[in-house]
Amino acid sequence: MSQKILCKKTAGMFVVAFIVLGALFAGCTGGSGEDDILEIKFWAMGREGEIVPEVLKEFERENPGVHVVVQQIPWTSAHEKLLTAFAGDALPDVAQIGNTWIAEFAALDAVAGLDEMAGASSVIKEEDYFPGIWATNVVGDSLYGVPWYVDTRLLFFRQDILRAAGIVRPPRDWAEWMHAATAVKQHVGKDNFAFYVPLNEYEMQVSLALQQGVPLLRDGNRYGNFSSPELVAAFDFYLDFFRKGLAPPSSETDIANVWDEFARGHFTFYLTGPWNIGEFRRRLPADLQDDWMTSILPGPSGPGASTAGGSSLVVFKHSEHKDAAFRLVEFLSRPEIQQQFYEISGNLPPRRSSWRGDRLESDPYLVAFREQLERALPAPKIPEWERIVQELRTVTERAVHEKWTAAEAARELDSRIDRILEKRRWMLARDGGEGA
Repeated sequence: MSQKILCKKTAGMFVVAFIVLGALFAGCTGGSGEDDILEIKFWAMGREGEIVPEVLKEFERENPGVHVVVQQIPWTSAHEKLLTAFAGDALPDVAQIGNTWIAEFAALDAVAGLDEMAGASSVIKEEDYFPGIWATNVVGDSLYGVPWYVDTRLLFFRQDILRAAGIVRPPRDWAEWMHAATAVKQHVGKDNFAFYVPLNEYEMQVSLALQQGVPLLRDGNRYGNFSSPELVAAFDFYLDFFRKGLAPPSSETDIANVWDEFARGHFTFYLTGPWNIGEFRRRLPADLQDDWMTSILPGPSGPGASTAGGSSLVVFKHSEHKDAAFRLVEFLSRPEIQQQFYEISGNLPPRRSSWRGDRLESDPYLVAFREQLERALPAPKIPEWERIVQELRTVTERAVHEKWTAAEAARELDSRIDRILEKRRWMLARDGGEGA
């Protein structure tokens, strides 16, 4: 064989060997560039899905090699999409979910228990969170989510109309609230109202019931408890606003623009949440900006409880990157990050330390929210709760229009709840009383 041919064959062997070794090397290291990036899939709902990527830039700087892929999900389809993804084994690593959904996804065994990771965390400390908000994430004795932001309801009101009606301060209990509403109605006349509570919402009914100190469901969440004397009294107080003509029997769709109606004095009190602080500042005329304020929700005998709503962060059980996913949860739970998130979203932080600082502490409209969050209480933590509150909304709307008594409304609601919970009772009986 000639030296020239031998050299060609030798060179070819080196080329082949180089390619093989290169392939083996790439296989051992996972490649270079984008192949080295660990991707965390994060589903965020509504506007949060739009704005959270800006916050996450810092997380990626602190965690080189980790990239968060955010998918924005509309709130209107979020619940269905999560269930579909669960059925198809296509859930992300982390998601934002409404805290009333946690019990459902825990029952499906879809979300990871976080007790061990949260217990070892230097960031997440249970004692720093508003207790009612933290409790929404605990099912049984296990933690399944970490509160991301909170939503509670209280009163927005027109200070100038209250003063003109002879009311010197916002009401702090039910008797003062009814007295103030009656005085306002006498002042504003037959075409206007003291209070606006849309009939297509259920948050006020739940809040009034939570204030009574008795469970909304009885016998281990097997039956409705709205026929109890305490919850009938809450129904009666709610219905009185409509019986006495203090609130219009209308839904949200019957009022074209709630801010315009508030500005013209069509109603003086409005039960709503923190997002409307920004809306009132933007939408009310300049000459009314000093005439509105917020106040804690009155209770039967003093400042009362309200709902512990909001969104939580969960890590899904199937995730192959739980450690990195929980680092993302920790990052979004840091007080300085929650303050930054408030600045761009208006969502209220769920932990006390996140409220320290001029921006949150100096805002006069947030003072009542800070006080209210100490009194926020969780709803029953069962998968059926979303269906139950829709029945609550339907029954109270019928009670207003058909002039039912509070006791009649309570009996009807309990009957509907008991039908919803029929399968739950069967499962609890089958399992010997253990969790369904």
